[in-house]
Amino acid sequence: MEQYKQEFIDFMVESDVLKFGDFTLKSGRKSPFFMNAGSYVTGAQLKKLGEFYAKAIHDNFGDEFDVLFGPAYKGIPLSVTTAIAFHELYGKEIRYCSNRKEAKDHGDTGILLGSPIKDGDRVVMIEDVTTSGKSIEETFPIIQAQGNVTIKGLMVSLNRMEKGKGDKGALDEVQEKYGFPTASIVTMADVIEHLHHKEYQGKTIIDDTLKTAIDAYYQVYGAK
Repeated sequence: MEQYKQEFIDFMVESDVLKFGDFTLKSGRKSPFFMNAGSYVTGAQLKKLGEFYAKAIHDNFGDEFDVLFGPAYKGIPLSVTTAIAFHELYGKEIRYCSNRKEAKDHGDTGILLGSPIKDGDRVVMIEDVTTSGKSIEETFPIIQAQGNVTIKGLMVSLNRMEKGKGDKGALDEVQEKYGFPTASIVTMADVIEHLHHKEYQGKTIIDDTLKTAIDAYYQVYGAK
């Protein structure tokens, strides 16, 4: 596993973004782990988060793209901080763009924030985590409506590796439906490998009991 992936997993734990215990997800599933990207709240955290995204995007999609698109709302700060990090790390100017939930009819009008998207643009979409693909369903037509645009891929921070609407994982479903590649900074398999028996602040993060619970969860909800 690449060094930055190990550092990102530690960063999620330290930022209280990735938690382990007993959680009920929006889907109604009972999960032994939960990720909340809304817990990245400080300038230092957002700066580091952007750097992790930039490295993963560079690894998976290269730098031959023009725009980072972050679906509202959580995708807005992600696209901004990652565009900054991409310039600092790789010297490439990337424009950021996001959508509004409601179109604005005065001042900076329209449905988009940030840079307009135009014919010929190559776009990378960026999200925190994809479980159902709903935000992509909403924003894909918006991007396509801007002109002759190529979507180079979708990057999320964590691939939960569980079933989406069918038996495949949510990222695989998005890729199959829309035809562009998907990737994540890390997967839950990476997380388990890195944190099993690892201590943080004097406590083992994933002990054998929790590992058994996670394995049982994936027996039911794991993607095929």
